Amino acid sequence: MDLLEYQGKQLFARHGVPVPSGAPATTVEEAVAAADEIGYPCVVKAQVQIGGRGKAGGIKLAANRSEAETHAAAILGMDIRGLTVHELYVEKASQIDEEYYAAVVFDRGAKKPMAMLSRMGGMDVEAIAEKDPEAMVKLHVDPLIGFQDFQGRRLAFEAGVAADVIRPVGAMLAKLYDTFVAEDAMLLEVNPLLVTEAREVVALDAKVTLDDNALYRHLDSAEFRNLSAEDPQERMAKERGLTYVSLDGNIGILGNGAGLVMSTLDVVAQAGGRPANFLDAGGGSKAEAITSAVEVILSNDDVTAVLFNIFGGITRCDEVAKGLIEAFRQIEPTVPFVVRLDGTNDKEGRALLAEAALPNVHTESTMLEAAERVVELAG
Repeated sequence: MDLLEYQGKQLFARHGVPVPSGAPATTVEEAVAAADEIGYPCVVKAQVQIGGRGKAGGIKLAANRSEAETHAAAILGMDIRGLTVHELYVEKASQIDEEYYAAVVFDRGAKKPMAMLSRMGGMDVEAIAEKDPEAMVKLHVDPLIGFQDFQGRRLAFEAGVAADVIRPVGAMLAKLYDTFVAEDAMLLEVNPLLVTEAREVVALDAKVTLDDNALYRHLDSAEFRNLSAEDPQERMAKERGLTYVSLDGNIGILGNGAGLVMSTLDVVAQAGGRPANFLDAGGGSKAEAITSAVEVILSNDDVTAVLFNIFGGITRCDEVAKGLIEAFRQIEPTVPFVVRLDGTNDKEGRALLAEAALPNVHTESTMLEAAERVVELAG
């Protein structure tokens, strides 16, 4: 779950990470009231879950009430890289002396958290890291031992930050790591990590991604979820206990087992098709789960054909067939379906489909043949 900047800063504040004072707003009136309370100068920031807000004009400095009102009116409703601004964050302006970059991310390859620090923060940090890889210092953290104070100082020293803030920057990294662990996060990014004229280290931005699977342990953080901003198909699937990821194609995909579904996506792409989703119905899928899966897939108007690729182990192919038959009875799909059943009770499953004589349902015996057929039918 990705948080907006102000939500990330509220989470930081809970764990003692220094952040400037600010307040969220959803209307121009709320933004002006927040600016009056915070004081001038202040900064009016667009709240969208994407970078590049400053370049797009989504972050503006307001020296007085009139400018705060003007900026709030201009930014609300603005389109920033395909996302519409519905919320603002009004924040006290900071006196910037230096800008760094700091992050804690879960490195899946190493199976460990990784702390990162660069003395070059602010806009275009990605380009800086690509041009000068040594500008980004990285350190893997043993999760059993945790982040040690000397590691923070080492990162700050190796990154080349100013000598007088090596200890404060190291302490900030320690707090970010503690927040990362305590909140079951996947990513904490601060860009820029600000050093003020008073040589205080402050998180001027907050990009936070939390592990959805751990939200039941963090009821306060779960309240940050903005259902309206989530993909509607992914939200529907989550409510029904299905593992689903939206893609940008037009061929709906259902399989049982993550490996099989990923292979199916590859084979469909190899056949010239574009998958519209990843949907793993899971092992032991019953008819009811299959019906729910069909509803989720077909809720995407871009889908012009659907591929069922089932290898029966725990999952029984006759249960999948019953689920598809029930889905056709309830939903009456208008797009073609291609079904490949193999494994436990596959003959019984194919027999049920043949007896039901569902309209526009085609069966194939191999995954490659099924992929080629669904690409052909999808147009």
